[in-house]
Amino acid sequence: MNYVLEYWNAIKEEKIIVSRRVYRQYERLVNEINNPEQYIFDETKANKPIEFIERFCKHSKGEWAGKPVILELFQKAYIAALFGFIDKDTGLRRYRESMFYVARKNGKTTMLAGLAAYMLIADGEGGAEVYSIASKRDQARILFDETHNMIQQSPDLSKHIKKRKSDLYFPLTMSKLMPLAKNSNTLDGLNSSMVIIDELHSIADRNLYEVMKQSQSARQQPILIMITTAGTVRENIFDDMYSYACNVVDGKFEDDSFLPILYELDKKKEWTDPAAWQKANPALGAIKKLDDLERKVEKAKNNPNDISGVLTKDFNIRDTVKSAWLTFDDINNEETFDIEHFRNCYAIGGADLSVTTDLSCATLLLVDKDTHKRFIHQMYWLPRDSFEKRVQMDKIPYDKWLNQGLLRLCNGNSINYGDITAWFLEMLNIYGITPLWIYYDSYSAKYWVEEMEQHGFKMIRCIQGARTLSLPMQMMGADLQAKKINYNNSPILKWCLTNTGVETDRNGNIVPVKNQAAKMRIDGTASMLDAYVGLFEHYEEFLRAL
Repeated sequence: MNYVLEYWNAIKEEKIIVSRRVYRQYERLVNEINNPEQYIFDETKANKPIEFIERFCKHSKGEWAGKPVILELFQKAYIAALFGFIDKDTGLRRYRESMFYVARKNGKTTMLAGLAAYMLIADGEGGAEVYSIASKRDQARILFDETHNMIQQSPDLSKHIKKRKSDLYFPLTMSKLMPLAKNSNTLDGLNSSMVIIDELHSIADRNLYEVMKQSQSARQQPILIMITTAGTVRENIFDDMYSYACNVVDGKFEDDSFLPILYELDKKKEWTDPAAWQKANPALGAIKKLDDLERKVEKAKNNPNDISGVLTKDFNIRDTVKSAWLTFDDINNEETFDIEHFRNCYAIGGADLSVTTDLSCATLLLVDKDTHKRFIHQMYWLPRDSFEKRVQMDKIPYDKWLNQGLLRLCNGNSINYGDITAWFLEMLNIYGITPLWIYYDSYSAKYWVEEMEQHGFKMIRCIQGARTLSLPMQMMGADLQAKKINYNNSPILKWCLTNTGVETDRNGNIVPVKNQAAKMRIDGTASMLDAYVGLFEHYEEFLRAL
């Protein structure tokens, strides 16, 4: 039985509704089965873990406790694809890494527990090391405990597996299964054959992923599976891996060893359409209860506070936290532009300054004279002396942004405002972009303002209060929602925007505030907003100057 083909036929016949990217991925897999090149599909190897799970593994909870695990077709197709494609020259598995993106309550823990048991016992790997990884040990133990319970329910498995203090042990091949978290003191020196990262969205520490990936380097055919729902914290390891998975599915990146399966709604508005729910919930009506999801959706329709949770956890729509100013859908704009297009143009500047802790950010707001669309060009700064510590402690990819040219370092342990002056002069002298006004937060800015004025820039103090910021912030929010702002798909500005909340006074005026932990910066938002104050106050005058 070829479950990949069976699943694909059900998709084509519209017996199963899947997301655009799941459709595209299985279409590609079927084409590779029918037209093999470097990789061939071995049905025996594809079905071996499926047969193991259904023959030996038993449920441990609820109405199915003690009954054999019978996998759903979408689970069989995924496992078959993961294990069935073989390099024709080496005979080794093709896929070494996989992202399985699925909404909650779709049987992921049961499927992974079965795979963990298989890799521990039946994969044929001597001294196999299987690890369940999560941000917290309690989360990592969920999969570990489910695997242990599944084995205990099975007379055939339980007599061969020993439960030790910190792991499950298979003496015949000296293999083990262990839960680990980011604060575990046993992350060094691992030689993992299988790593399962549970709820990737909750892991802020990219180093955890890197360490576990590196731990597999000595194995011939290791597997690393990332399984997750959507999350609310942007620009962490989840966003990186989700973006990578999308690029592989969409054909932008080539990676023969990476298998992305992304169950999600294709459009946010589909969350109210029951016909589309299966796109994010492949087990809907079988494992996940339809009536329960219907109740959640109806409740969310009547209670906006519930919408974010339903979107992220039940439909895999990436979002920001509930108190955010805008949703991720409002913020996200992947359009790009070339700053050369604005050579010898006028702009409005904005600046949000810091001393040591926050980012400093400078903004140029440009407007296309024909379409009136806004374009944002920014630069960020951090002190060099504390940079490495900030990367390690905050777990924010500042190093990645530095390499991308989105961020610069100031020598010493504080921000050198002369570096910010130099950037504005760089924009003026290299590209001929002239800011007619530069709006700045007056905090710690006295000497910098004097320096900028000496170079001929017109500096305007921007009071950081509701009277000044409220209407420009509302205008900026509406422009973001209308996709009227092209910010060159900057990940650092996108991150700042998703960290931005609002504080509303009794008159309905708003000002930006941080809506997450202190390390989650909003300086890019603040700098862009300062420029928007300039646009708001000089709108007609600025358009005439274009």
